[in-house]
Amino acid sequence: MDSKSIRQEFLDFFKEKEHSIVPSAPMVIKDDPTLMFTNAGMNQFKDLFLGHGAPKSKRIADTQKCLRVSGKHNDLEEVGHDTYHHTMFEMLGNWSFGDYFKEEALHWAWDLLTNRYGISDKDLYVSVFEGDKVDGIEADEEAGNIWKSIIDPSRVLYEPKKDNFWEMGETGPCGPSSEIHIDLRSQKEKSKTPGRDLVNKDHPEVIEIWNIVFIQFNRLANGSLVPLEEKHVDTGMGLERLARIIQGKSSNYDSDIFSPFINSVQELSGFGYGEKEELDIAFRVIVDHIRAVCFAVAEGQLPGNAKAGYVIRRILRRAIRYGHSFLGFQEPFLHELVPVISKQLGPVFPELNSQKDFVIKVILEEEISFFKTLSKGLVLLGGIFEKEKKTKLIPGKKAFELYDTYGFPIDLTTLIGSEEGFKVDLKGFNEEMGKQKARSREDSKKQYGDWIEVNMGESEFVGYDRLSSKSKILKYRELQESGKKLIQVMLDKTPFYPEGGGQVGDIGYLMDSEGRKYRVMDTQKENDQIFHILEWVPENVKDEFTAQVSREKRNLTMANHSATHLMHAALRRVLGNHVEQKGSFLDDQVLRFDFSHFEKVSREQINEIEDIVNQHIQQDIEMEEKREFPIEEAKKMGAMALFGEKYGEKVRVVVFDPKYSVELCGGTHVSSTGKIGIFKIVSEGSVAAGVRRIEAYTGKRALEFVNSKLTTLEEASEILKHPRDLPKTVNELLKERNALASRLEKLEREKMSSVSSDLGSKIKKVKNGNLLAEKLDLPNAQALKDLLFGLKSKHADLVALIGTEVDGKALIGIITGDEITAKKIIDAGEMIREISKEIQGGGGGQAFFATAGGKDPNGLKEAISKGSTMIMEALNK
Repeated sequence: MDSKSIRQEFLDFFKEKEHSIVPSAPMVIKDDPTLMFTNAGMNQFKDLFLGHGAPKSKRIADTQKCLRVSGKHNDLEEVGHDTYHHTMFEMLGNWSFGDYFKEEALHWAWDLLTNRYGISDKDLYVSVFEGDKVDGIEADEEAGNIWKSIIDPSRVLYEPKKDNFWEMGETGPCGPSSEIHIDLRSQKEKSKTPGRDLVNKDHPEVIEIWNIVFIQFNRLANGSLVPLEEKHVDTGMGLERLARIIQGKSSNYDSDIFSPFINSVQELSGFGYGEKEELDIAFRVIVDHIRAVCFAVAEGQLPGNAKAGYVIRRILRRAIRYGHSFLGFQEPFLHELVPVISKQLGPVFPELNSQKDFVIKVILEEEISFFKTLSKGLVLLGGIFEKEKKTKLIPGKKAFELYDTYGFPIDLTTLIGSEEGFKVDLKGFNEEMGKQKARSREDSKKQYGDWIEVNMGESEFVGYDRLSSKSKILKYRELQESGKKLIQVMLDKTPFYPEGGGQVGDIGYLMDSEGRKYRVMDTQKENDQIFHILEWVPENVKDEFTAQVSREKRNLTMANHSATHLMHAALRRVLGNHVEQKGSFLDDQVLRFDFSHFEKVSREQINEIEDIVNQHIQQDIEMEEKREFPIEEAKKMGAMALFGEKYGEKVRVVVFDPKYSVELCGGTHVSSTGKIGIFKIVSEGSVAAGVRRIEAYTGKRALEFVNSKLTTLEEASEILKHPRDLPKTVNELLKERNALASRLEKLEREKMSSVSSDLGSKIKKVKNGNLLAEKLDLPNAQALKDLLFGLKSKHADLVALIGTEVDGKALIGIITGDEITAKKIIDAGEMIREISKEIQGGGGGQAFFATAGGKDPNGLKEAISKGSTMIMEALNK
């Protein structure tokens, strides 16, 4: 059975059991501050487990694309070293929300595995929760007895909390789990050691297939467990592992899920998979990681330097470096695998087809950039080798600097170092890495108290229609973030818009019946719940409050959001329909819009885009809004949906002229375009491969920007005596300036040539070479460098020490000719550090060339004298 059929059999089986089959949620999460990526099938149902809202169906099944790069067995640096763990994987799952429970869940799982998939029950073991004294929970005998009625009781194992009790986090829904394991060893191995002894022992051939979780408790902040009113079932089974088992392979990577990628890498590299373990690891890293990167980029998550973008860049670069280090790739290759995933998984996940060209472009640009980084890293390593040639040890701090600042991986540093006879101070590196992780954890650490219920009911957002409401507090809790105590408050009605869709959260205040105001610092959304961030708990939480949004900030933010829609439509009209939104940021000051486009937007195109937007502003088009609108109807209207966004069956549609701008959007907008005022683009540039960014202002700020530019223009015109053609006059002045600069540079070169010739007579003969030590009048640091290298090219047995004063500061340089360098009797870098003390400065460099700068030019004479003495002593040995 191929993987396509395995996936479909799972969905068909649960469809027969009256489950609704739903599409995968995005792998990149944008509306949950606690997660960057979907790491389990249950993530998209998290709010249902938390009791927020009712499910559309009490029985659901799907295949969910997941990404894991941390946790047990999922450390990114370990993926590829075994044959059954991955970064990106498909999770097959079925759920019950207050419907069926243990009896049905366990019987159905067994039926599907043994009867539909034909897996032998003689190879299977099951585990159940053994209980926990600390939590005061008994063993899950209900699940144990069900299994004993299905399978030989000797194959039912009772396991501890760490293996058979699932928790969403430190607090929240949780419960015992039951796992199904399979023993894939040979009969000979089975006869030596029973499979039951190897379950949960990290044996590569005795592995978990299916995890079935029974969510029946809620963990409070004080650690206690409270039974849930409704009990749920949450199951997960990895498709990659299941395909390996059904197809009788010894590795996940041998299944038809990965074999097309393995074959492509073999063709590209010329190496064979299965020939050598270190090469096999590289193959597995590449074919695993390309899938993760493709899915993320197709959803609009670009490689970057922070948060989710940083994770994707790490995954991508790890694949590149394994290809470079072990398979000999010296130029981009990963992007050539994109068509393979598009062909294989495009029918199941359509974004892989529609975004294929964009994904190829992004990965190619990242590859080009990282190969340049590798080249730069090699140069930096060369400097370290020269400096540490005596110790033959790369300091941990330097290795970490290469990794953290330049993106140069530690395993590559170790590999290249070993080739040069160097070791890496891994202890020091790990200490620096630990410090960074500790800083990161501290910066992002949040601690939540338990919710304190005040009133019963659901929360309603009324902010589309008004900026003020009479509201009551439903519940509140403490939030500790970066050492600061804040309060999260949920209201029964709120006009405050929560951060989302690129738009910042509203600010304002809550005012109680006695006129006391409590500042709302921010508004956030988590699991479809709106939370208001306050500095302290209101005095009387049961009071009725006036919830008031800051009118000025909301109005300015709305203007920027509506202008973004107008600009998006204009971009597609001017640049083409390939333009798609890739990110945005909107507040009361600025709008930033990232979009797919592969070249710079010209000045003429920017002018045209501005004209189109301002025309639609001047027309004062009324905003047409459709709430709770069927998504299929919205698509028929031509509404633009964003890849990577999660939409329900009912959506909100924002229209500014049905023939111009129709978008799915949950943000706040002006009632008519005239309220935007004016629109002005202030910058355009590249933020990633194939992605451009425009920043723009609206209204008063746009007018201030335009007036500032006009004032600057008028001042420039006045300085130039109001020429008729200002740009032409400025260009002529620049040409004159460049011509004068060229003449000056030529005169300086002639002067340097003359100086260099004159210096020949000042060279002193010493026992093992020649010495030149002088203070000269030079125009800049580049002239000093050019002079020293000119002397080096003419005199192989020379050591030159030259000092000069530039702009009130001292500069010194030392260089050795090739013969002196070969003798290794002088280290310019060490020497420059010593003599730079005389000019109150510092410097460094390589053994043959080094420079230093200092703030005391009066010390040049002493520095040159000191350096001259040191050089003579070295040459006379």
